[in-house]
Parts: sequence; structure tokens; C-alpha cells
Amino acid sequence: MGGEIVLAGLILLPFIIWVLPIVLIATSSRASGRERLAWVLLVIFISWFSWIFYLIFAPVRKDDDDYPAGPAR
Repeated sequence: MGGEIVLAGLILLPFIIWVLPIVLIATSSRASGRERLAWVLLVIFISWFSWIFYLIFAPVRKDDDDYPAGPAR
């Protein structure tokens, strides 16, 4: 019985480690919309290298208060 729990943990741990960056990017405020989708797809297909690139290169999102009011798009 104890061996089955350890086996289940050994199977689930790599999955959780693989899914963690996807969840973090999907819920992050550093990127938005299509840019976030692109990062998630990169993590899925290229895995951890793109996660590291996301942490380094994703723009830090500024608040809307930082931009002057202008015409609506």
C-alpha cells in the first residue's frame, strides 16, 4: 500500500513541475492577451527554456495611470 502512494507521487511530481510554469504565466500580470498565449505555447512546446526566457524578457506591465488620456482605439 505504501509503495503505491510513493509511485503515484513519483508520477505526479514531474507533471506538477511541468504544469507550474504554465499556470504562473497564465495568471501573471506581466503580459496580457496574445502575448501571454504565445508564452504559454512556448512553454508547452519548448518547455523550461522558454520559462526562463519569460522571466527575463517579458515586459513589466505598467498601470493605466501611467499613460496620458488619449483618444479611444
